[in-house]
Amino acid sequence: MSFFGKIKQGLGIGTASLELDIPQTFSRNASEFAGKVVLTGKSAQKVKSITFKMTEHYTTGTGENRTTKEYKLGELCLNQPFDLAADERREIEFKLPFSLKLSSTQALAEKGGVLGAIGKVASITSNEKSTYQIHASADLEGVALDPNDVRTV
Repeated sequence: MSFFGKIKQGLGIGTASLELDIPQTFSRNASEFAGKVVLTGKSAQKVKSITFKMTEHYTTGTGENRTTKEYKLGELCLNQPFDLAADERREIEFKLPFSLKLSSTQALAEKGGVLGAIGKVASITSNEKSTYQIHASADLEGVALDPNDVRTV
């Protein structure tokens, strides 16, 4: 491999691409998120592991008082190394276990009845909003910038 080829490989240029193939939504009552990741080799690579993570971005307030916190809801690491040939396309299914963390107003809103109504009003007045993301990253041997993908569900 040429000098420039080694530099490109080290930076992850022309090595492999990773794409999440997941549903647009998920059930808040579920305990795992199912999907698949598609790896495509641009050159021969050794995949050491694939890591999946689910996060919640919880936002409250408005304007300058707006704050966002990130919570890790679940993580899965597939430590089964394999070789990925050039131009090979490999689909790998996964089931990512997760546990939602509810704020006190969200928990109250889910109770239903009068308490649920109070929780919903409190949630609206504090301008609470949660967005969820699935992150996937493949650890390639000898590559500094590994391929990854992030999707909002």
